[in-house]
Formats: sequence, C-alpha cells, structure tokens
Amino acid sequence: MWTTIVIVLVLALYIISVYNGLISRRNQSKEAWATIETQLKRRHDLIPNLVSAVKGAAKHEKGTLESVVKARTAATKAHGAVDAAAAENVLTGALGKLFALAESYPALRANENFVELQRELSDTENKIQSARQFYNTVVMSLNTQIEQFPSNMVANMFKVTPEKLFELDAEEKKATKKAPKVEF
Repeated sequence: MWTTIVIVLVLALYIISVYNGLISRRNQSKEAWATIETQLKRRHDLIPNLVSAVKGAAKHEKGTLESVVKARTAATKAHGAVDAAAAENVLTGALGKLFALAESYPALRANENFVELQRELSDTENKIQSARQFYNTVVMSLNTQIEQFPSNMVANMFKVTPEKLFELDAEEKKATKKAPKVEF
C-alpha cells in the first residue's frame, strides 16, 4: 500500500513539475512577445517623423513615402506572431526603399533631424532583432518540451499548445540565400 502511495505521489509531483515548466515557458514567450511589441511600437512611432523629414527634401517621391505609411499602418494593425512578422517584413522593405531614396538627396543626408531619426530607427531595429531572437529561443524551448516524451503527455492533458515562431517571409528567406552585390 505504501508503495502505491509513493508511486502516485512521485507521479503527481512529476506532472506538477512538468506542468509548471510548461506554464513558465509559455509565460516567458508571452513576455518576450510583449518586448517585441514594445520595440515595434517604438519603430512605428519613429516612422511618421522620418517620413516628415523626407517629405520636405523629396516632395516628388510621393509613392515611396505612401508605401512606407501604408506598410506602417498595416504593421500597427497586425495581431499575433505570424501576422506581425509578415507586416513587419513588408515595413522593413519599405523602409529600405526610403533609405535608398535618401541616398539620392545630399541635403536630406545632411539634415540633423533625419540623421538622428535614422540612427534611432537603426537602434530600434537592433533591439527588435534581439527581441525576436529571444522570443524564438523561448518559443523553441516551449515547443520542444511540448513535443518530447513524456512531457508531451502532460502538455496534451492540460491542452498546452505550441507557439508560432517569428520568422522571415518567403521573399526575405530567398534574399538571405543570395550573396550581396558589392560595388566600388
């Protein structure tokens, strides 16, 4: 009888331990996602100022500016890792075009406000990248635990489901496989 009690107690402690680990990882992934959202908000807040700085110097480049504003609007309305990743990837592309456009305007490159906004945005991009990396690490850890035996049985018992990674879109994946073109 004591043996049965000990076995049940050990099993219960194991289930509690695995469940608490799953919940801890799920909460870490939520916290990591909140960090990404904070950095994305900072990015979204900087963009109107950047667009305003460019408007003054490059008035006839309306199409590029509109694409940045449109991409920003879509990114601010995105929900969840999958939608946000797609929208942010489009926004990153639009910002790349904006910075390429800025290279054509020496007066804009000399504008202190533009240079400061560009530096702030670059800093924010680095923070977003770090936050994405941390989020994906935490999510991978959670998803691995959900899939591994015997913790998968506890995860199924309590309906703990895998989270989605914050991934590059298909076009960005293709671009990372190509060697960059360097010209002098």
